[in-house]
Amino acid sequence: MTDVQFLEALRAIVGERGVMADPTDLENYNVDWRHVFKGQARCAVLPRTTDEVAAVVRLCASQGIAVVPHGGNTGLSGGATPDGSGRQVVLSLARMRAIRDVDVLGETMEVEAGCILQTAQEAAKAAGLMLPISLAAEGSAQIGGVLSTNAGGTNVLRHGMSRARVLGLEVVTANGEVVNGLRRLRKDNAGYDWKQWFIGTEGTLGIITAAVLQLAPLSGHRVTALLAVPGVDAALKVLRAARQQIGETLNAFELMSGAALELVERHQSLKTPLAPSEWFVLLEASSCLPGLRDAVEALLSMVLEDGDATDGVIAESQRQEGELWLLRESITEAESREGRSLKHDVSVPISGIPAFLREADAAVALAFPGSRVNAFGHAGDGNIHYNVVVPPSCDGPALNALVHDLVVKHQGSISAEHGIGQYRVSELERCRSVSELRLARRVKAALDPAGTMNPGKVISWTETQ
Repeated sequence: MTDVQFLEALRAIVGERGVMADPTDLENYNVDWRHVFKGQARCAVLPRTTDEVAAVVRLCASQGIAVVPHGGNTGLSGGATPDGSGRQVVLSLARMRAIRDVDVLGETMEVEAGCILQTAQEAAKAAGLMLPISLAAEGSAQIGGVLSTNAGGTNVLRHGMSRARVLGLEVVTANGEVVNGLRRLRKDNAGYDWKQWFIGTEGTLGIITAAVLQLAPLSGHRVTALLAVPGVDAALKVLRAARQQIGETLNAFELMSGAALELVERHQSLKTPLAPSEWFVLLEASSCLPGLRDAVEALLSMVLEDGDATDGVIAESQRQEGELWLLRESITEAESREGRSLKHDVSVPISGIPAFLREADAAVALAFPGSRVNAFGHAGDGNIHYNVVVPPSCDGPALNALVHDLVVKHQGSISAEHGIGQYRVSELERCRSVSELRLARRVKAALDPAGTMNPGKVISWTETQ
């Protein structure tokens, strides 16, 4: 089949407006959000239904053409960017954005993969519920991408990773078969939980087209507080105290270095309402029951008296809540304005965070003079964004290897929530055990034997393996 014939066959499936082949139209599909990875797609296809997705995949499979699923393009690991061959087809779910149903009594939502996360959140709120997946990119990220990367965010501490909210999936497999598992069951032990094969695997085993998500009650009371703490060990003592005093109401527990907030103040013109400190903690709690603010105030009084916090402030309004969260959410943007940075989305056991940071800081300072660590993240679940602002001449792969080796030493993971994409494939192969990689390749071979589902992402694999 010639290129012209192939494009015409695609148009016959999705319509004239559903195929983009002009280089100008493909620019947004050829580069990732960070502009780190750049490829060249053969074309971009925008189906409107699951059946159209399946037909596109079957056509591509028949021609041996690889398919790269594409969501809101907010990923940080290049998982939705094609390679430079000019042969891969980008399959965008952007036109599949319907919220099919919200079940108030069952607290579930059925939604298509192209629906923007924030739109789904707003639909849940309108029904008196909440979708507790919260990301900085929620205004652009699509449900399919959120699930295929098993996105984390600020609510993992209480509500778990994205996979914890998934009750059912509809997927298109590598051979173009539609598998409908859009069940709304909290309990279902009938055979393999196959939906988990497609969550967090970044489109390398199949394409998520719709999902049933578990919602949660909408909390009527919320309290947000910022605390200055003398060190990371003290921050974890505050976390322990919060767990004991306000328990399951704790939504988020964010750790931010003083250096990170200095970047925010310098580049984003935002002011921290507390005096300078080596570290800060941002915590949020919510509940359907009254009395939460009193409980949080008692918690702050206790940790201040114990010396685990040196200062603190509680937001007095929604505007102030937003201002406190904006400090946290602006760190990445401020860092990008500071210069070149190497990002490490790592996790270690919560109790091991202080030791990891101390050892990593010392090792980076010794091996890479002139670099500056910018550490922040979701300390409540062990996820630290260990970013390093470096001189232009810095050996990036060597610094990555140093940090990741320390992560492995501390029994952690080199990717906590951003995924592997194409950014960390070689590092995953270096850091994971042979037996784990062999198992992953067996799954890939079983579900995508021709290797046409988002090749080059997550694991290094060819159909000859």
